[in-house]
Parts: sequence; C-alpha cells; structure tokens
Amino acid sequence: MTSSSSSPTAQGTPGPAFAQGVPGWLSLLLGFLTAVGPISTDIYLPAFPAMEQSFHTSAGNVQFTLAIWFVGLAIGQLSVGPLADRYGRRMPLLVGNVLYAVASAVCAFAPDITLFSAARFVASIGASASLVVPTACVRDVVSDRAAGARMMSRLIMVMGVVPILAPMLGGLVVEFVSWRIIFWASAVYGLVCVGLVLWVLPETLPYQKRQSLSSMTLLTRYVGLLGDRGYSIYALITAFSTFMTFSYLTAAPFVFVQLFHFSPLHFSMLFGVMSVFMIGASQVNGLLVGRVDPARLLHGAVALSVLGTVLMVGVSVWGCWYAPVAYRPYEVWLVIGTMVIALAPTGIIFPNAMMMALADHPAQAGAASALAGTLQYVLGALAGVLVGQFAATSSLPMAGCMGFGALMMLCMHTFRPALHDVA
Repeated sequence: MTSSSSSPTAQGTPGPAFAQGVPGWLSLLLGFLTAVGPISTDIYLPAFPAMEQSFHTSAGNVQFTLAIWFVGLAIGQLSVGPLADRYGRRMPLLVGNVLYAVASAVCAFAPDITLFSAARFVASIGASASLVVPTACVRDVVSDRAAGARMMSRLIMVMGVVPILAPMLGGLVVEFVSWRIIFWASAVYGLVCVGLVLWVLPETLPYQKRQSLSSMTLLTRYVGLLGDRGYSIYALITAFSTFMTFSYLTAAPFVFVQLFHFSPLHFSMLFGVMSVFMIGASQVNGLLVGRVDPARLLHGAVALSVLGTVLMVGVSVWGCWYAPVAYRPYEVWLVIGTMVIALAPTGIIFPNAMMMALADHPAQAGAASALAGTLQYVLGALAGVLVGQFAATSSLPMAGCMGFGALMMLCMHTFRPALHDVA
C-alpha cells in the first residue's frame, strides 16, 4: 500500500514545471533565495554599535537604517508581485538579486550614514523579489492548503538556517575585522542567488496563466484583495507577527550589548539560539499540519505569543522599578526566557496564516504574496521607528512593542472568518 504522505493527493497538485511531483530540493532552493531578506536584516545587527562609531552618528540613526530597509522591502514588493504574475517568476528574481548585489557593494564602502542609507534602500528594493516570488512559487506548484503549509514550513526551516549563522558570522566579523566585510559578503550572496535562478530554478508560472499588467488592473487587484475579509485578516496576522519580531530585531542589539553588556559574539550566539527555537516550531508545525486543524494551530501559537510578551513586560517592569539590586543579574535570563515563549510560535503562525491568506487566490498568488509582504514590512518599519524613539536604558520598550504586536494578532484572529476554520 502506498503511504498517503507520498501520494499526489497528499502532496497537492503540482504545477506544470513538476508534472511528476514536486522535488524535495525545491524547498531548499526557495528557502535559500528567500533567506536574502532575513540574512540582510540579521547579519549586521551585531555591527550597530560599531557602525555608530564608524559613521560618528547616533544610535537612532543607525537603527533608522533598519527602518529604511523595511520601507524599501514594502515598496518593492508592491511592484514585484504583479510583475511576477505578468512576466513569470524567474525574471524578477534575476533583476532583483543583481540590484541587491550591486547596492550591497556600495554599502560596503559608503563613507557616511547618508550614502549607506540610500544604498541600503536600493538593496531592499532588489531583495523584495526574493521575498515575494518564492512564496508565489509554492502556490504555483502546490494547491492543497495542508501540503502548502508543510512546504512553507520546510522553506522556513531552510531559510532559517542562514539567519542562524548570519549574526554569528556578523559578530565574528565585528569582533576581529571590519563591519564593512559584512556587506561584501552580502553582495556575494546576491550573485550566488543570480546563478541559482539562472541555472537551477525552472519557471513555475505557465505563460497561459499570466495576468495583464496596468495601473488600473493593479489598483483593482489590490483593492479586491483587501476587500476579501479572509485574506485581509490572515495577511494582518502575518504583518503583526512581523511587527513583534522586528521590534525585537531593532531593539535587541542595544538592549543586550549596551544594557546587559553582551559582546557582539555573545549577542550573535543568543540570536542564533532564538532562531533555533523559531525553526523548531516551524518543523513541529510541518508534522502537525494535516493531523490538526491549521486554525487551531494558529490559535494556540498566537495565544502562546501573547503569554510570552505579557510575561516579558512584567519582567521588564520588575527589573526597572522593583527588583532588588541583588536580583538584577537574573533579569537578563528572565527576559530571554520570556522572549523564547513569545517568538518561537512565529514558526507556526507564519506558514499557516500565509497559506490561508493565499489559498483562495491561485491566479493572483504574486500580487497576494506581495501585498501581504508589504503589510509585513510597513509594520516592520513602523516597529523600527517606534523602538528607535526610546533610549536603550531598559528592556521595557522592546517588550512593550512586542506585546502590542502579539495582542493585535490575537484581535485579528478573533475576527477571522468562520469559513476558514473548516476549510
């Protein structure tokens, strides 16, 4: 008897590029391409204090480069998604990764924060293609929701391996060489992605399924997506998950390096540990999808994130105003523990919410993925700006912003359409 896990039905209906079934290496490839976004965010976090000194600028200006990165990703995705629906998946990936590689090289030798910020913005426009297109490729080749969520979980695992290594490598670079080497390495990564798209990735969107492209068509398409309650709710869940995660990404370098006196290397190791928990959760999700209702998985993960952020706020308030001096050294471990509870469930939240958002829009997978990604990075940029307004004198601003994101996810999930619970 053939096992259900290997049957065509269990795997979903493959796209024309994979008439004999979706190969396992596709998740590896798409995950590596998608990791351009996370690696570019994560690898230079340990370098924030060093960049502040090198550019003779403030911590807020360095943090603002992260917000600029998020804004560029948001803007780029709005354009890339419809282009991928019109011209196919490979061309936007090729152009985007070339642009990313060149702009990263400019970041490497930028003499001041102004040129660095401008080049960083251009790099984010290019990197946006690698955030939108791989997700659309998953929707192209797998139509079943449960199978799609499993493939998304594998993709998250693969794209998560590089971000685990990235901050560790970034910490080593800052510790022993120059932070500028980080951006030369980013340029090389972009060129490797160009080679993979050219010689390995097949086109997953057949010509006959491509959409027309005009300003009115785009506007109508995006308005239609936003008017779909199911799509909007699940896209906003992924967006507020990103708000919570980016609140951590923006504040953590200063909280742990300046407040808790971690070295850049120790901070990068902590960052890697956090990534391991998130990837582990995504793999648990992959095992449970098909056996447990995705809506229940999503509900449990959101509730756990809310619990973690509430506990983190409590620990931060205790550390700021009530903790005896003798107990202050234990605050950092309590912050880390509650942060694990808050962030690990994002490995379950993202694949389920994203696949539920895209499930009813197979003909517009690129635009739907782009709009969801834009919402994510708009809120990510907002988180970066918001956290940057507070001095790194306590962990409370980070905890408070993360708590807001978790509570908004819970609100969105409360108003989800009942139809999706049984789909």
